[in-house]
Amino acid sequence: MSTSASQTASERLAARFDLTGRVAIVTGATRGLGEGFARALSAAGAAIAVVGRDEQAGHSVVAELQAEGGRATFVRADVTVRADVERLLKETLDAFGRVDVLVNNAGTSVHADSLAVTPEDWRTVMSLNLDAVWTCSQVIGAHFVQAGSGVMVNIGSMSGIIVNRPQWQPAYNASKAAVHHLTRSLAAEWAPFGVRVNALAPGYMRTDMAPVDDPRFHRQWIEDAPMQRAGEVDELAPAVVFLASDASSFVTGSVLVADGGYTAF
Repeated sequence: MSTSASQTASERLAARFDLTGRVAIVTGATRGLGEGFARALSAAGAAIAVVGRDEQAGHSVVAELQAEGGRATFVRADVTVRADVERLLKETLDAFGRVDVLVNNAGTSVHADSLAVTPEDWRTVMSLNLDAVWTCSQVIGAHFVQAGSGVMVNIGSMSGIIVNRPQWQPAYNASKAAVHHLTRSLAAEWAPFGVRVNALAPGYMRTDMAPVDDPRFHRQWIEDAPMQRAGEVDELAPAVVFLASDASSFVTGSVLVADGGYTAF
């Protein structure tokens, strides 16, 4: 990016966040947080590979991004299947010629007491929340290492730092803690190859998947947070732009917590 002497300080700063010419893969981008991340990255100038299993929703997100002047394509993929991830990389390269950013966002949760969690529950959560992050990181990370550049943003959770209440979710908590440490491991290993890896750890966010307005959870989810509210997707998404852009060029191996202060208590 140009940093000519004719640029003002504000222009030079804005250029650090500019993703024009770059290509981002966002998994789980057909709804919720992933859709918000795709929108923010597109607004910052990146071309987006919208990844998910819901073809109708995926094409809808792509159409909206394109209507706003962005470049986007939908890739139907199950990120728990390695062959799908390998095809995802190929189709993104075919569409845009390069890949610069990977946002590992796809995830799921099971709310159940530990003794009620079935082997199938445990495997479902670990398969998508951890194994798929590993597979995407390994497949696309190999491309980054070979290219000598690339950025990964893994979506962790404050649940990887604390134990949520009143709902119990041991598999989810364990998976997100593992994502945080996998982030640090990959960051340390790949830094010499020009690849940065960070994680974003959200708190309670308002999405279709999170019942933040349910009275059953208000006492612990809302009243226990210093900011006394849930977060909005458009408050969280700019953090992904920061981590994906040159604005965070000296940041790797970090877990950025965005939780309204929840983990401060």
